[in-house]
Amino acid sequence: MSEKPKISVREGLAWHTSRTVLNSGVRTVCEEALCPNIGECWSEGTATFMLMGDICTRGCRFCYVKKGKPAPLDPEEPERVANAVREMNLDYVTLTSVDRDDLNDGGASHIASTVRKIKEVLPAVKVEVLIPDFRGDVEALRQVIESGVDVLAHNLETVRRLTPFVRDGRAGYAQSLKVLRSAKEMGSKVTKSSILLGLGERKDELLEAMNNLREAEVDVLVLSQYLRPSGKQLNVVKRYTTQEFQELAHEALKIGFKAVVSSTLARTSYRAKEAYLRVIGAAKGNN
Repeated sequence: MSEKPKISVREGLAWHTSRTVLNSGVRTVCEEALCPNIGECWSEGTATFMLMGDICTRGCRFCYVKKGKPAPLDPEEPERVANAVREMNLDYVTLTSVDRDDLNDGGASHIASTVRKIKEVLPAVKVEVLIPDFRGDVEALRQVIESGVDVLAHNLETVRRLTPFVRDGRAGYAQSLKVLRSAKEMGSKVTKSSILLGLGERKDELLEAMNNLREAEVDVLVLSQYLRPSGKQLNVVKRYTTQEFQELAHEALKIGFKAVVSSTLARTSYRAKEAYLRVIGAAKGNN
C-alpha cells in the first residue's frame, strides 16, 4: 500500500480553518474581498470574519464586495461566529462588516453583540473590529466600544482630494477622522486605520493624511498597495516599490504611530495581532 501524503502543520491549519469556515456558515472577508493574503493567514489559523451579510449598501469604487439591498440581519450570527472562534482556538479575532445604511444604527448593536458573545465564550480572546462610519453617529460607535472591543479600526482609505472619487458619496474624509477621534475620546485604548496607495495620491497629500490620523490619536497605520480586483473597479495609477513602502513606514513612525504595517499585500487585518502587541508593549514601556 502506498503511504498517505504527509501535510505540513501550516497546510493542516489552512485545511482546518477553511473547513471550520465552511461548516460554521460564517463569512470571511478573506473570501468576499479576494484578499491576497488568504493562503498565508489561513495557514496560520487566522481569519477575519465578515458580519451582516455579503451585500454592502455603499458603492466605493475600489471595493470588490457586492453592492445592493442586503437581507435582514441574522440574529444567530453572533453565536455562530463565537463558536467558530472557539473551534479554531483563536486568541486574537478580527471582525469586519459591510456597510448597512438600511439599519437605524448602521449595525452597531449587531457588531457589539458579536463581540460580547465571543468574549463570553473565550474571555481571554482579543477582538479587533473594523467598523463602518455609522454615518457619523457617535452613539452607535459607543455601542461597539462599550462591548469590550480591544482594537477599534476604521479606514480613511485615501487622501482628502481623492475621497469623493474613490469612496461612496455617503462616506467622507472628515467624517472618518471624526469617528477615529471620537473612539479615542470614548476610551478606546488602541485605534487603527488604513490607506490604500496607488490611486493617484501625491506624496504631500499622503503625508497630510498620515498627520491627520495622528492628530486623531490613531495608534496603528496600515499602508497597502491598491490592487484592482476586477475590471469594474478603479485602475491602478501607481505601483509602489518595496523601498517606497519602507520609506513611508519610517515617515509614519517619525510622525508618532506606535505600529506600522506597510507592504504591497498588507490589509487592515494583516498581522493585526503583531501590531496590537507592539502598541501594548510600547504603552508598558512608557509606564
